[in-house]
Amino acid sequence: MKIVVCIKQVPDTAEVRINPETNTLVRDGVPSIINPYDLHALEAGLQIKELTGGTVTALTMGPPQAEDALREAIAMGVDDAVLLTDRAFAGSDTWATAYTLSRAVKKIGFDIILCGKQAIDGDTAQVGPEMAEFLDIPHIAYVKAIDEISTERIRVKRMMEEGYDIVESPIPVLLTVVKEINEPRLPSLKGKMRAKKAEIKKLGFDALETDEHLVGLKGSPTQVKDIFAPEMKKDRKVLKGSPEEIVEQLIGVLKEMKCL
Repeated sequence: MKIVVCIKQVPDTAEVRINPETNTLVRDGVPSIINPYDLHALEAGLQIKELTGGTVTALTMGPPQAEDALREAIAMGVDDAVLLTDRAFAGSDTWATAYTLSRAVKKIGFDIILCGKQAIDGDTAQVGPEMAEFLDIPHIAYVKAIDEISTERIRVKRMMEEGYDIVESPIPVLLTVVKEINEPRLPSLKGKMRAKKAEIKKLGFDALETDEHLVGLKGSPTQVKDIFAPEMKKDRKVLKGSPEEIVEQLIGVLKEMKCL
């Protein structure tokens, strides 16, 4: 079984700040971490390997410092790590990111691709499903449990608003997982020692054998025009009482604001 886990290095949200003059994220001095949902994807990949055998490869796209995230994944127990890094990939939106990752996954080879349900810095939850579309394989989102797995098929529980669905799919398949699926293991001392010495394979634009207009900023149909911190407002009102009383109060407030 060939398992590929896509991870992302993100700013620690507890430390995120915005420069009020430029309206851009302040990255200097802000620690980076593996996207928390991706840790659950890594754990799911390792558990599948323990059940079925095979290998787990961690894949990320980013600047050279994203190598730190891959070494942490190796310390957790993954077998190999691949870093997609090239100036040509800069400015990628979710579409271009998914396309670039899908090209890399094709080169690596796969039976199962695992992703966290979303990244905490963008919250789009788009990259995993878009990858599956580029690869023309089935995908299951919001997976909370893996019930059965073989070399040919997988059956999972997909989290829904009011319970869960049981979904079965042939392999190859892409899964995006939620935090309810497991508790990520901590890196072992032996794993940390192996991670320090591990060779991280690097792939650039040329290795993907694709068109420059399909990656990076050139391949991104959406672009961020502005980033700003929401204005803090202190004129909050707390409505109390029964549901019927609160509705009446809310209608009165909306009338005062001339919203009705």
